[in-house]
Amino acid sequence: MQNRHIAFSPPDVGEAEIEAVADALRSGWITTGPRTKELEGRLKEYTGAAGFVCLNSATAALECCLRALGVGPGDEVIVPAYTYTASCSVICHVGATPVLCDTEEGSFQMDYEAMGALIGPRTKVIIPVDLAGRMCDYGRIFAQVEAAKGCWQPTAGTIQECFDRVIVLADAAHALGATYHGRPCGSVADFTAFSFHAVKNFTTAEGGGLSWRDHGFDNEEFYRQLMLLSLHGQTKDALAKNKPGAWEYDIAFPGWKCNMTDLQAAIGLVQLDRYPQLLRRRRQILERYQEGTAGKPVEWLVHYDSEGDSSGHLAIVRLIGKGQEFRNRLIEAMAERGVATNVHYKPLPLLTAYKDMGFSIDDYPHALVQFENEVTLPLHTLLSDDDVEYVLQVFSESYERVEEEFDGAEAQERP
Repeated sequence: MQNRHIAFSPPDVGEAEIEAVADALRSGWITTGPRTKELEGRLKEYTGAAGFVCLNSATAALECCLRALGVGPGDEVIVPAYTYTASCSVICHVGATPVLCDTEEGSFQMDYEAMGALIGPRTKVIIPVDLAGRMCDYGRIFAQVEAAKGCWQPTAGTIQECFDRVIVLADAAHALGATYHGRPCGSVADFTAFSFHAVKNFTTAEGGGLSWRDHGFDNEEFYRQLMLLSLHGQTKDALAKNKPGAWEYDIAFPGWKCNMTDLQAAIGLVQLDRYPQLLRRRRQILERYQEGTAGKPVEWLVHYDSEGDSSGHLAIVRLIGKGQEFRNRLIEAMAERGVATNVHYKPLPLLTAYKDMGFSIDDYPHALVQFENEVTLPLHTLLSDDDVEYVLQVFSESYERVEEEFDGAEAQERP
């Protein structure tokens, strides 16, 4: 079979999205406007949430949520050691202290028992990560926070007072469209942050959003606070100021700038119409990958079972019995045949920023083991059936080739 180029995760946008952006440009609304508000309403309904706000990234959604909750210096936030930096960097941005938790042995999810043991009187929030689109075991998470109620010390004068336990803010950057025991992602955790980046299942080029459940606070006021945070603390956005004579505004506090534009929302509205079909195609590809590697010494992240359905964001596979050197050589061999792959993720304590904070990978052995032999295959809705078969062939042949290389090297080293 002739080599072909298989990109890792290009955006699936077509003429409908292009025309929607053109319509937005022609309308004169190219910043936050009616399309953004429409997308917020539709995503609120799609996720079953009490409220939804669109922003410019999942990072902004996480950070704005922490700020709106009153999390800051002196507080602690628990986050997995096995995640992308955005899950943790937002904790640093607000001046709180990140507390890393190892994964459970043989799992990409946090060790929930260990997570519970990390909860103390300074703990305000836990940020579980729905890696690859597979939702965490929120039943176990909430059982742990309920068991630790005695530690809970909410900050006076903040929304924290509406809770009688540590708050759960899900990093669901990968998981729009996933379910947990029949409940849609966005209505399970207390708050849920989504990414609509170009490589995500559902894209607005750049973008993200935050959903939340009812917890006794004023949902409209919480939305208003998020709007203030996302637009310099300004009490009117461009849409409100567009009304005749409505130029007057105030600055409630020195805020940030992370709003979504109508150009982005225009893409999102079309993507949402297409989304059920996109999710079905991702499932088909994942199932074919698993069928095509049956009997091989690999282990796939489970996306679909009695616990719920994943959004099928990443095709994560572990190479049983192999290490980093083998994994890295396999990635190179597949690239030589035109197939782009990736690794998700380097545990945070392996990164300079977190080493400099004093974290050591020696304290997170299970996360290290998960990382050392993980590889992520291409998974996107521009893949044809022939492309999928090519990926499987290249994976199998490259695996065998690399194994021969390693066996040959070991033989030469023997006396």
